[in-house]
Amino acid sequence: MLQVDPKKATGQSEFVGLSLTYPRGVDGVEVVNGLVAFVLDAECERLDADLKVLVANRLFSIEQKIEAARASYDVSKQAQIAVLLEGDTLSRAQLQDELQALRAELKTRRLSRIMVLDEAIQIAESLGIQKPTTPSSMSDGQRQGQVVRTEINSREIPLYFMGTEALKAEREALSARRSDDFIEPRISEIEKELALLSHNRQVETLEKRDNEDLYLKGLAELRQEAAQLKGINFDSSQLQLVRLDQQALVPLSAVKPKKALVIILGLGVGLVFGVFVALLRNILRPKAKGPGVI
Repeated sequence: MLQVDPKKATGQSEFVGLSLTYPRGVDGVEVVNGLVAFVLDAECERLDADLKVLVANRLFSIEQKIEAARASYDVSKQAQIAVLLEGDTLSRAQLQDELQALRAELKTRRLSRIMVLDEAIQIAESLGIQKPTTPSSMSDGQRQGQVVRTEINSREIPLYFMGTEALKAEREALSARRSDDFIEPRISEIEKELALLSHNRQVETLEKRDNEDLYLKGLAELRQEAAQLKGINFDSSQLQLVRLDQQALVPLSAVKPKKALVIILGLGVGLVFGVFVALLRNILRPKAKGPGVI
């Protein structure tokens, strides 16, 4: 591996190089270029696989968000329907209670009126009043001559002055009455409100929604993102991971052996060996004897 020494500021950009020393008979250039091509292809495949995993995970996350939005919408819709129906039930019960109370009040008032009429009839019969009259008219009946009188009373004339005929007629009418609803206008209003509460159009509209996805917030953005992710067509073969400055080439000369170095080493070794052999022979040679003396 050939790399720039980070401790030396040479001004060169970072790079990674490959150098292979190979014996004769091996195609080292093909080995290095094949190794580089294999590494680049493997990295492209890894990036392609990683991208597919990321896209698949994002699509799964989007689907989960859509399902969660649908579940949340369904729960909120059911809660809204429950609140509306509960409000209608409460309003209906209150109106029914008010209607029942009004009818009971009207019936009580009618029975009280009948009792008041019975009492007035008894008084009128005891006084012999059959036709409607006034207190002054009764006193004038006992006088002779013609008298014109204007009567102003600050108090209400007792009921028995209506006479027995009118009182009995009113009592019979009240006794024969089957319903008092027409007397109180509020009863008709209550019946109208009850009729309106019998059908909640808002609940019916909520329940009749066909495509509920249209009412989900943010669904359009999620679907758009999912469509964009599905439309990604990544071609890793066109991806340039590195800038290949130069492929491996056949060297002009062999790195090993270096001929000049071999020759120099051979001469040096031969010279040393020759000197050693010469010294060894000189040491091992027998010494010659000198002339004798008589």
